[in-house]
Amino acid sequence: MTEFRGIVAQDTVDAVGEGGYVGLKASKMGFLIVQDFYTQMAIEGRVYNVQAGTLTTPLTGNVNITDTAAEMCADAAAGYTIIPVYLNVSLESFAGGTLPECAAKSVGAVSTAGVAFVPLPLYMGGAAAATTARVAATAGTVTVAAEVATTTRIHYANVVTAQADRILADVDLLVPPVLPGPACFYVQVSATTAGPVYFAHFDYIELPTTGIS
Repeated sequence: MTEFRGIVAQDTVDAVGEGGYVGLKASKMGFLIVQDFYTQMAIEGRVYNVQAGTLTTPLTGNVNITDTAAEMCADAAAGYTIIPVYLNVSLESFAGGTLPECAAKSVGAVSTAGVAFVPLPLYMGGAAAATTARVAATAGTVTVAAEVATTTRIHYANVVTAQADRILADVDLLVPPVLPGPACFYVQVSATTAGPVYFAHFDYIELPTTGIS
């Protein structure tokens, strides 16, 4: 019979060198303390944030969701894998348009155009991302691979019908896509007649592909 014993360590944080052994961490009641995956990735400096719109300056979405046109994206080159875990899109204004829509998708090719955005590490002061990102300076100007039902994955889609509803997306991707590079995760924001005015951001985990395959 195998026996596991934990070391009571709920009041202290001990640092152990890489490759060293340490006892399993337990609470004073003997419950095993297990770090959730997302928090551990953030502690290790592997989670990054991409933003569209800043402070009081929102962006304007496209008129109708258009093939190859996106508002923001993250790209993984060969050798790296991205795992998008959270997305938020908030409307500032319908701007005269109707049926604002948001979609989050991924494809096995990196984007080819758009203004670069330097991903922000959620570990403040952490290492720069090896992966890259883009945000559209004007509507739909991040260019991604054409959507094909047999290769493009759809992770989120929503249409707002009421003027009072200002949230297009506020979602934890509980079954997140795992995207080994080359790959692109992208977000489209649009409406009919006129593009909606919005703020958006998403978070993703970056890992070397060798670490998960």
